[in-house]
Amino acid sequence: MRVTVPDTYHYDLAILVPDKNMEAAVKGILTRPQALGIDPIDFRVYIHIGRDPGCYRHGHEFLRPMAGSHRHALIMLDRMGCGQDAMERRDIENEIENNLVRSGWEDRAAAIVIDPELEAWVWSRSPAVAACLGWVSGSSEMRRWLAGKGLWAEHALKPNDPKLAVEQVMYHVRKRRSSAVYEQLGQKVSFQRCMDPAFQKFKKTLQEWFGR
Repeated sequence: MRVTVPDTYHYDLAILVPDKNMEAAVKGILTRPQALGIDPIDFRVYIHIGRDPGCYRHGHEFLRPMAGSHRHALIMLDRMGCGQDAMERRDIENEIENNLVRSGWEDRAAAIVIDPELEAWVWSRSPAVAACLGWVSGSSEMRRWLAGKGLWAEHALKPNDPKLAVEQVMYHVRKRRSSAVYEQLGQKVSFQRCMDPAFQKFKKTLQEWFGR
């Protein structure tokens, strides 16, 4: 159920992320509200100086002052590198969300922990992935190349190490890594083909808050 809130909020959504790559990806994704099944929203993305561990440990403190100016909030981070690699994704999310409740957000905030890292969202079956990464001969050839490098097991939905696979492809095609690549991926890769659990929660949460 969509929460009814007063009209005194300045922004619809505050999003706290650990780095520029995730900032770019989120901005790219949110340029396509219709594809997400939501209304256009006025959002702000903030980067925590402490990166993933900072988002995990202190994200609720960072967002506390914004509880009166933003309708909703998201804390997003990678499970790998947040300092709690042994914990399950959902357990990390629950801990962060409990902290957000105590920080004044009540039921207006959520945590999205990507397992293992942001690059897990890159590897959908969309042909746009290869194009955004600079691989001109298509997705099938790129997958065969990664398989030959031992980076993509047969029948697996995505590479064994999603981040390493992105790095190796871009190094091979001599494409410079930058946050702009992640924004382009967010703008062009089909959401319908991304079945990653963290992405599905991200999409569902936005639909509950801002659904058309």
